Amino acid sequence: MAKISKSPWLLHYDASSCNGCDIEVLACLTPIYDIERFGIINTGDPKQADILLITGGVNTQNKAVVEQIYSQMPNPKVVVAVGICACTGGVFKDCYNIIGGVDNVIPVDIYVPGCAARPESIIDGVVKALDLLQKKHEEMKKGRDAGSKGGTT
Repeated sequence: MAKISKSPWLLHYDASSCNGCDIEVLACLTPIYDIERFGIINTGDPKQADILLITGGVNTQNKAVVEQIYSQMPNPKVVVAVGICACTGGVFKDCYNIIGGVDNVIPVDIYVPGCAARPESIIDGVVKALDLLQKKHEEMKKGRDAGSKGGTT
């Protein structure tokens, strides 16, 4: 388990799902699955989010929104694609307005397939995202420390 110094904040965005995965994401927040036991805090503000949990395939109308949300998130950040539609475009991948999976628009770190993805699978993906977030934090810290050691005198 990751040893992050603060509670990671999670932002959920529905790109164009049928709401099956969204219902399962909400189930993760209930006392039955209780994703908050891992220190996760759900937020609606991308400027405070560490993890972007995205459901549904990206279409031409929401592509700019997905890019904007991703660009507003501070580094380091982790993107989790939940459901087969977010992973590949799913059954809608050949539709005229579907661009495909999320990775056609922004980089995806963790894939959680399923139709609809089960809460247990989503939680597994979020736990993997926590570990990856910790690694990215450490890499950023090493980069800052290395940059500060090479100063002039």
